[in-house]
Amino acid sequence: MPEEATEDDIRAAALQYVRKVSGFRAPAEHNREVFERAVDEIADATRALLAHLEVRGAGARKPA
Repeated sequence: MPEEATEDDIRAAALQYVRKVSGFRAPAEHNREVFERAVDEIADATRALLAHLEVRGAGARKPA
């Protein structure tokens, strides 16, 4: 069975994704809210994905 992602793993991956697609390592103050909201939404989507994945013979995965 694959290693389960921790909450820290999920948050770090979401942050990395937003940095990559936005082109900004850290947002300017006027973009901070939308940047952080994107990280939160991607982390939420990742948690939902992991909660619903099925590993053959193991059933649904347990969320982190």
